[in-house]
Amino acid sequence: MKVLVIGSGGREHALAWKLKQSKKVDKIFCAPGNGGIAQIAKCVNIKPDSIKALSDFAARNKIGLTVVGPEIPLVKGIVDEFQRRKLKIFGPNKKAARLEASKVFAKEFMRKYHIPTSAFKVFDNPAEAIGFCKSVEFPVVIKADGLAAGKGVVVARKLSQAESVINDMMVKRSFGNAGDRILIESFLQGQEVSVMAVTDGKAIVPFLSSQDHKQAFDGDRGPNTGGMGAYCPTSFTTEEIGEQIEEHILTRTVNGLNSEGVKYRGVIYAGLMLTAQGPKVLEFNCRFGDPETQAVLPLLKSDLHDLLLACATGKLSSFGKPAWHEGAAACVVMASRGYPGKYSKGVQITGLSNKTEVGSYIFHAGTVQKGNRWVTDGGRVLGVMGMDKNLRAALNRAYRTAHKIKFDGAMFRKDIGFRASKPIMG
Repeated sequence: MKVLVIGSGGREHALAWKLKQSKKVDKIFCAPGNGGIAQIAKCVNIKPDSIKALSDFAARNKIGLTVVGPEIPLVKGIVDEFQRRKLKIFGPNKKAARLEASKVFAKEFMRKYHIPTSAFKVFDNPAEAIGFCKSVEFPVVIKADGLAAGKGVVVARKLSQAESVINDMMVKRSFGNAGDRILIESFLQGQEVSVMAVTDGKAIVPFLSSQDHKQAFDGDRGPNTGGMGAYCPTSFTTEEIGEQIEEHILTRTVNGLNSEGVKYRGVIYAGLMLTAQGPKVLEFNCRFGDPETQAVLPLLKSDLHDLLLACATGKLSSFGKPAWHEGAAACVVMASRGYPGKYSKGVQITGLSNKTEVGSYIFHAGTVQKGNRWVTDGGRVLGVMGMDKNLRAALNRAYRTAHKIKFDGAMFRKDIGFRASKPIMG
């Protein structure tokens, strides 16, 4: 079967890499892909949000399954167009993708269907939002309603910071239309984890839990990024907590969407806080996480192609529980100096070879190959993955490889996994 992966980052490289391991997959295309993906798939120069061009390509090339990486094409309705043309695609349709496209929709949906989350208020007026902040206890969490590439969430620890964030989002419009409305939420205390699950709108298959590291610098300091690293699985997501997540969050979400007349097929990514009162939802995403995917998929023993095709065709219940490798995996993101703000492109990378030690792999996120030279082409440049019998050994593998790669301005966190041994409350 021919498979098309849509997107150009480290997540898409991990998806293509895992799909290539399937005996059912003959050829992989990636639109538009990147330098690293080009080593395992045929890259085609079509933008992820060029929905007609992508559906034309899939029809013309007899693609058996299309897998959507980023959220923008999902929010724009790529699944609806593919389904209209009887093309198999993995991902939720436009209505279902509102779960990520609008944080206000998601929070109101959670309140309606009794899905545990934090208390919140919605504002479309900056003065009213600031006035509300004068009456609350800090810290609070301020979120832009719309899509902001993972950067539209700020924990404000005092009033002056809250005022600045609200002005940035709503007056200076740092996230464009995404800041037309904002949410102000109570701050939840505990361990933050990510749980991705696949569903065909009926059956639900949760993946192993992972933990992302959003802040740019060690010790969770600095601005929010798209993610600086992740590891899988998390020790504090016990079997009991996993059952609570499946019953009170994932099942209620799928059932609630069905009650709204929305058939959700694809990934439900639940960003969670494990609190003393149980797991609560911080956010929903409608696609695989980045960089969580680069840490979770290496541990998947089952055939990813079969799993995603079963979701896309409504046959997930016949798939059964996926099998997982024992041990742990970790991904360390190497980024350009200045990320998530302004950064340079075209910086030469040395020490980059896919002939890494066994149990390690380099996922490309923002790279271009020019002749024999590799150069940077993004804020997040590489995701270096290590896999081993336990988390410490997996991290050691990842860091050994990362230290061999050099480019001017390269930065990466040295403390991925530092919260692994901490209690839920702390």
